[in-house]
Parts: sequence; C-alpha cells; structure tokens
Amino acid sequence: MIFDNNLTPFQAYNLAKVTGVMAIDRFQLILEIFSKRASTYEAELQIQLASLRYELSRAKERVKLARMEEQPGFMGLGKYEVDVYFEAVKRRITAIEGKLKKKREERQLHRTRRDELGFASVSLAGYTNAGKSSLFNLLTEETVPVDNAVFTTLSTTTRAVQFSKRKVLLTDTVGFIDRLPLTLVKAFHSTLEETILSDVIILVVDMSEPDEDIERKLSCSLDTIEQIGATGIPVITALNKIDTLEEDELKRKTELLKKYAPNPVQISALHGTNTTALKQQIVGFLESFVKASFSVKISNESMALVSQLFERAHVQNIQYEGDLVKGVFRAIPWLADRIQGRVEKLGGEFNREA
Repeated sequence: MIFDNNLTPFQAYNLAKVTGVMAIDRFQLILEIFSKRASTYEAELQIQLASLRYELSRAKERVKLARMEEQPGFMGLGKYEVDVYFEAVKRRITAIEGKLKKKREERQLHRTRRDELGFASVSLAGYTNAGKSSLFNLLTEETVPVDNAVFTTLSTTTRAVQFSKRKVLLTDTVGFIDRLPLTLVKAFHSTLEETILSDVIILVVDMSEPDEDIERKLSCSLDTIEQIGATGIPVITALNKIDTLEEDELKRKTELLKKYAPNPVQISALHGTNTTALKQQIVGFLESFVKASFSVKISNESMALVSQLFERAHVQNIQYEGDLVKGVFRAIPWLADRIQGRVEKLGGEFNREA
C-alpha cells in the first residue's frame, strides 16, 4: 500500500499488521524510484544520504518497536538504545557527506577551469519527464538515457555545444517534482548546484498535458528554482511537445501560460522544431551579460554582498588582499547596476569591462 502522506513507523507497522501487506509513504516511494535509477556513484551517495536522514528523523519510534520485539533485529541493531542508534546513523551520514564534499570540490575545480576558458553555462531544468533529456540530446547530438518515466536523470551530464559561433556548456539536471521532501532537496543539492550557477536556465514544460497539470508543474518548477537560490538567472521557457497539439490548441495553451512562463519558445525536442529560435534566445541573454570587477573593504556588509553575489550572479573570481575583498563576476545588466550601487555605497571601487 502506498500513502500520499507521510507515515510514522508505528502507522506503517500497524497498517501492515492489519492488512498483511507492506505500507509505504510518498517519500519512500520516491526514494525507491531514485535508488533504481541511480546510475552514478554520486547519485547513489545522494540517495543513501537521503535515506539515512529519513531514518534518523524516525529513529525513536524505530527503536521503540525493536524494544517491544515487534521488529527484532531492526537494521541489525536489535534492541540498541536510542542514543547508540542515533550515533551509528550519524557516523554513516558524516562519512557520506565527506565523500560528497570531495565530489563538490572536484566539480568546483572543473567549474573554475571552465570560467577561465570563458565558457558560458546553460542548464536544462523542469518537471520530471518534461523532455529535458530529449532536448539535451537534440542540442548536443548526444544519447543520454530517455524514457517515458519519472527521474530518468538523477545526476548531471554536461557537454560543450556551439550556439551561433559561441561555445556553451549545456547541462542536463534532475527533474523537479511536487512536494519534493526537504531531505531529498538537501541530498541532491550538489546536483541542483549546476542550475544555481548557470548563466541561463532553459525551463522545459510538457505542453501535451491537460491545462491544470501544465500550470501545476510550471508553478512547481518556478518555485523550486526560487527555493534552490537560482532567482536572478534568466529563464527561457521551452514549451515542449508542440507536435502533439493542433494549432488552435497550441495557441490557446500558450496564451494561458503567457503570464506565468518567462520568455516562452514553442519547441518539439522530438522533431527539432524551433531549435534555432531557442538558440537565438539563449545567445541573446548571454551576449547581454555584463562583466564587472569590484574592490571593497572587508566588513559584515561587504561579506553579505559577496554571499549574495554567489547566489545571484556568475562569480568568476574572489580574492582577499589585506583588508580588501576583490571580485570578478558576470550578471544581467540590472543586477550589475544594483551591485555597483551597493559597492559604491560601501566606499569601494566598481569597474565594468568593455
């Protein structure tokens, strides 16, 4: 039995005892799908981390059940005390977090190298099964796995592509989902990092679905982009699967999404329809970016500015020299103007590169 709401260990046990079948909740179902689709070492680590954090939040009830001999030998711990069980799980969490930290550091080194080479970064985002991987294959002429199922992509894939004589790094990311448990959002932070640190986000929307599903999934995707700290990054909405709709229906649905979908472009990843228009939109945003540098005295206010800069702009370099913090970044014009105002208010220097 699968429940859409969360189940406590006692509820799951009592339901299973009464019905004779296993009872799981929404989180466990998502975790099970994730574990079956994990294709990389990092994705496997992320899933283990999410699973352990989930267990930790329910440890007290699990141990009570073990004490009552309702679940003897639970997870090999038998009747261990709560604090012993807590420490055992925490040690495993710490070990996995250490391994993931090394992976993040490796990715940061790659990202720094890409910045030095002057590559712009574009990420594909959107609700699970919206067609991101199909669009990725089309734009890169690659063959990452594509399936008519949720969470086909659980780790990022990045490839260099040419858009109007400009080399761009395109990344396929994990799909969003309604009410994704916070534990999973935290566990997959390193995967979602590629979205946070990109120059442009292509938000893929499945136009073949009913109106209410399209609006719900678009809203969920935009909310998730905000939650992971990617606000301020230009978003192009790729209205995908237009080949499945009649012209009148497509027009009606596009009009419906007009006030929700930023910079919409109608496409078909399956047939390659309107990919030129999509590329032009991407290049248009990349070419409008402002590159700037600043120098300001180190203080609580300037460090808060640097922190926000990492969230809102594409930071290429930050250095600390004596009592000064110096940085180089790329951002959309209005954001650069705002940063300039704050730097000058703090008595620092700000320069835009030609």
